[in-house]
Amino acid sequence: MFFVRAVLVSLLLLTTSFVTLAEGQTRLQIQGVSGSTRDNVELYLANFANGDVSTSLRFQARLEQEARAALRALGYYHPTIEFRIERSARGTTLVMTIEQGPVTRYQQVDIQLLGEAATDADFIALKDRLAPKVGDAVHHGRYEQLKSSMANLALRKGYFKADFSRHVLAVSEARQEARLTLHFDSGQRYRFGDVRFSGSQIQEPRLFSLIPFQSGDPYLASQLGEFNQAIANTNWFGSILIEPDSESLEDSDGTVPLHVKLEPRARNSMELGVGYADVQGARLKANWNKPWLNDRGHSLNNRLALSEIEQSLESAYRMPLRNVAQDFYQFQFGVKNFDKEDGKGQDYTIAAERHWLLNNQWYRTVSMRWLYSEFTQAEQEDRSNLLMPGISFTRSRSQGGLMPTRGDRLLFSLETSDRAWGSDSRFIRFRSRVNYINSFGSDHRIVTRLDAGAILLEEATALPPSLRFFAGGDGSIRGYGYERVAPRDDDDLLLGGRYMLTGSAEYQYRVRGNWWLATFADYGSAWSKDPDWKRGVGLGVRWASPIGPVRLDFAWGLDHSTGKSRQFQLHFSLGPEL
Repeated sequence: MFFVRAVLVSLLLLTTSFVTLAEGQTRLQIQGVSGSTRDNVELYLANFANGDVSTSLRFQARLEQEARAALRALGYYHPTIEFRIERSARGTTLVMTIEQGPVTRYQQVDIQLLGEAATDADFIALKDRLAPKVGDAVHHGRYEQLKSSMANLALRKGYFKADFSRHVLAVSEARQEARLTLHFDSGQRYRFGDVRFSGSQIQEPRLFSLIPFQSGDPYLASQLGEFNQAIANTNWFGSILIEPDSESLEDSDGTVPLHVKLEPRARNSMELGVGYADVQGARLKANWNKPWLNDRGHSLNNRLALSEIEQSLESAYRMPLRNVAQDFYQFQFGVKNFDKEDGKGQDYTIAAERHWLLNNQWYRTVSMRWLYSEFTQAEQEDRSNLLMPGISFTRSRSQGGLMPTRGDRLLFSLETSDRAWGSDSRFIRFRSRVNYINSFGSDHRIVTRLDAGAILLEEATALPPSLRFFAGGDGSIRGYGYERVAPRDDDDLLLGGRYMLTGSAEYQYRVRGNWWLATFADYGSAWSKDPDWKRGVGLGVRWASPIGPVRLDFAWGLDHSTGKSRQFQLHFSLGPEL
């Protein structure tokens, strides 16, 4: 607590030799102390409101009382404090001169861990890190920090009957010596007991598969957090409350039963998102989600995306297996219509997927996807029928809510096709994407991205446009139109490429509250033979809204091939950065 107050005082008071409490009033000047000692004195004196400073003996006595309390907290029990009054043309100054005197030190330290905590590695490490030693200066803030840290650790690790059997800080002011006696009796460490669910519409065996511990394991509060998060990730429940049955502690055999109270989520939910880009125009996204369809936890998600040049509808039916958090099947159906400047057509997709959550927190997905496409791209008019087995690995981690303070997302996927099983083409398609976010302090963020892809064994023009690579747009190279960076034919019409590589680096600075300014640079290309690298730079505004980041970007492309040295693009979007 002492350290928190010391930080606050640096924001409330100037660290010059003058502390001005009110314009035009008597000023207070502190002399003789510096560093953390001065900070603590100023912290205590901050209790005086503006206009309270005066030269009266009564006020001087109040100042001295507060200053002595501040010094005692740091082990200075014999300070000398004197006052004098200075008057000048600028006004009246009350000068308080402090001589802090000798510091009181520990002559004896007796700190003992009793009960099962005596052999607990976390308690031993805590004691080694925070416990004072003989000869150290007395510091009441650190003493209280040690006590509160022991109590908090006991709660986190299930020592529910822990208490201080002795806690005495005896100070001999005359000899400047102190004796510390601190005996912490943890008692026994409790263990997880049986788990009971109520209010659930889902079969209990599927809920039991979400528990990250076994009955009889040592209690750990962090595992309760993992349990709560695993239940929340199913999206089945609108309310989750996990309560240790504290009433049974007195009569228990050292175990803590848990009662999990659940309320079903609404059977239907809707989500809407909007975006805008110069070439793509306005974009609307709508999700209709049915988080649970039956007591086995099956779910259905329908996604609609509309823009001036592309419209798509996708449905996904998920079937979790008995190990709900780690394994599920998913069946998808999708229709997409696109009508771009250099191409148009329709794609129809059916896919079956098997998902696993691995022990290293990677998701592995094995899929079989059928794609039928009728399209016109540049001067090419064609249709394609493909059956593509694939595999992918993804991992996503983040901290800090909808606008993470740090996080990363990795994706690696591979799909292949062959005429041997009835496809029109033989190829291997590789795709990878890396996103990384980090924060420095509370006002600085870095957002980076690297995106790559390649088609092997086949020319890009032998595949439908949805499998070729195009770059450009708000998720690729800003400053260029949506998917407008790619190989072109002799009439300057887009063909799409065999390879793609783009990268982005963005710096964000918090201006105020949830509003941020951003500056960014993007780089990359999509090509079939030789890359034609493009650069985009710009400025942006970010708003950390309650439903996710809102982004407005003003971007300039630096390498347009139209004869213009620069071209401006406006990008607006709503949604997660990872």
